[in-house]
Amino acid sequence: MVDEVRVTRLLRHADQALTRLLAEQDAPAERRADPLWLDGVKYLMVACIERCIDIAQHACSSDRLGLPRDNGDAMRLLGQQGYLSEELATAMTRAIGFRNVLVHDYIDTDDAIVLARLADLRDLQAFISQASAWLAPAPDVRAD
Repeated sequence: MVDEVRVTRLLRHADQALTRLLAEQDAPAERRADPLWLDGVKYLMVACIERCIDIAQHACSSDRLGLPRDNGDAMRLLGQQGYLSEELATAMTRAIGFRNVLVHDYIDTDDAIVLARLADLRDLQAFISQASAWLAPAPDVRAD
């Protein structure tokens, strides 16, 4: 069983980063011209995705879903076990790959890709929503 306090804390941090990213989607041109702006966007993306990874790894471990080979595999396990939709598990695996490029500089990061990711944050929003549902209280099903 997931540690609700831990997952809630991780969700709060992910949501804070996501909220800041959403606010930057409409940043004016003069703000975007600041060289630190794009670096800040990249950092917030990494921070949000890493909190999602932490949640996924915790759920796999605490609910004994299997030993993930890597962070993407943790998302796949959550999809296979119904914690996430299969579609979202795939999207989050791609997000993790994007995070790896940002963090490890495997290749030069194309700023156009970063801006495209900023314009479409639905996968991160959906992860936070679906993971939050794990913590929602079960409905009262008492018979009258």
